[in-house]
Amino acid sequence: MEIIARVPDATLARSLIVALRAYGFHPEDAQDGGLPGITDPIFGRGVPIRVPEEEAEDCRVLAAELLKEMQAR
Repeated sequence: MEIIARVPDATLARSLIVALRAYGFHPEDAQDGGLPGITDPIFGRGVPIRVPEEEAEDCRVLAAELLKEMQAR
């Protein structure tokens, strides 16, 4: 699995995962847990979105466009 994006909000992460699945990708379920607002100095801030390595390149482009639309409110 490869991380294609980091989303600042767990709700947005779940929405992105559903959208990616609708396009035929296979993202891993969002990992709940941890403390809100706490950053991990090694891995960064946000909820990681992971997909199989063979889907990562195409999925990264789609995820970036979907996130722009989702956050444009």
